[in-house]
Amino acid sequence: MPRVVSAVIRALDILELFLDRPQLSARQVMERLDLPRTTVHELLVTLEARSYLISVPGQPVQYRLGMPLFQLGAAFAGRLDLVREAQSVARDVAAACDEAVHVAVLDGPDVIYLVKFDSTHPVRMVSAVGRRLPAHCTAVGKVLLSGLDQASLDAVLKGPLPGMTPDSITDPDRLRAHLERIRAESVAVDIGESDTAMRCVAAAVRDHSGAIIAGMSLSAPIIRWTPQAHMEWTGLVREGAATLSARMGYRAQPR
Repeated sequence: MPRVVSAVIRALDILELFLDRPQLSARQVMERLDLPRTTVHELLVTLEARSYLISVPGQPVQYRLGMPLFQLGAAFAGRLDLVREAQSVARDVAAACDEAVHVAVLDGPDVIYLVKFDSTHPVRMVSAVGRRLPAHCTAVGKVLLSGLDQASLDAVLKGPLPGMTPDSITDPDRLRAHLERIRAESVAVDIGESDTAMRCVAAAVRDHSGAIIAGMSLSAPIIRWTPQAHMEWTGLVREGAATLSARMGYRAQPR
């Protein structure tokens, strides 16, 4: 096996410290990584020489990220393909549960399904890539609505909302309260709100900035929606959304 170069690992550790702080001094780097002063000095000088770090004069000298890191990040972002990555992750989630898995995005008051992997069961959800549904009637849509700022949410929740079933939430104030719970729990459930015979659970997909850019849902007929299955599928969809988020550049904050 090729040998891992410790100096490169330490240099990367230094750069990753700046994901949480805009500027750091040499002493702060030493304290956070528990590295010797000489080692930190040599690494900082090297990174500065290549412009990966820029020194900011002061007492003490502070360092901030340089332009090459922005260029690398922009090149990486330009190569990301949400649909391609979503297909890969959704396929794995669907294989683990043998139920329908979707990835969708928000378009105004609606969701549009970008990816679908179906169940092999004879009784399954009727849906299709490209289908549009009212966001507030679906688990994946409610997850996406929960990520909107107040002004954007106000624009969507104008007046009575259309319902798809008797269980759809059509009152804007009730929906707002419901979205607060989704934000707190980081997961949404559709209990017959889009189809009385179906149940869904969904979690958010985030990009490098932490913004919600898509949602992943797992759907199953009510006949297979047991409490045990609900618990297991919630874990699966959370894990799938987290995996897709990581592929889109999201870095989860430590608790």
